[in-house]
Amino acid sequence: MSNLVLVPGAWHGGWCWQRVVPALQEAGHRVYTPTLSGVSDRAHLISPSIGVETHVEDIVRLMETYDLDNVTLVGHSYAGQVITGVADRVPDRLARRVHLDGFIGDGRPAIDLLPDSVAHHYRESVESAGFGWLIPPRPLEKLGISEAADHQWLAPRLTPHPWKTYTDPLLLTGAYADVPGVFIECVAWMRVFGSFARQASADGWETHELESGHEAMVTAPKALASVLLKIVG
Repeated sequence: MSNLVLVPGAWHGGWCWQRVVPALQEAGHRVYTPTLSGVSDRAHLISPSIGVETHVEDIVRLMETYDLDNVTLVGHSYAGQVITGVADRVPDRLARRVHLDGFIGDGRPAIDLLPDSVAHHYRESVESAGFGWLIPPRPLEKLGISEAADHQWLAPRLTPHPWKTYTDPLLLTGAYADVPGVFIECVAWMRVFGSFARQASADGWETHELESGHEAMVTAPKALASVLLKIVG
């Protein structure tokens, strides 16, 4: 039995894993799906002061409060940055960190890890519609959502994401490097995180591909759960 902590990416809350959790629980694992501060069902806590270290602290506090160990820590998209920070803070609590179509943090701000064209879109949207401190949700079509039912389920639940989490550097000591990394790339979309998949492979990480858009937990939950179960053994 393993503990799995599934961390959502920008704009999402822990609810986004609902279609994946049952298969993991049926296999005997404990599953935690926190929502990061200031986002989605915790949007009432939004503040310009929320940065990436706030989100790292969210997950560290969860694991310490529940005294979790042997944790498979999964971070989707932006949350790849968060789980790198968590691995640096509490490496002894983790069995592995799984970057699901997301960043592999190295200390640089998340905005500097994105392709230039995507980073430009983020900056423009923050200035034009985000009051200078929020990232509005991206159009779901850009993330590989094509089914109307999936769009209708996701869209009302997504909220703007604090911009500071993308502009803050990630404070690291290097301890994160001792936590084994796994990378899962979603390959049926624009593959924004393809460079990290290649980096993971070059570094000898366990790697997987999913025939899915970026929102694999929504569009390919059975396939994603199968990969996660293979990873945890």
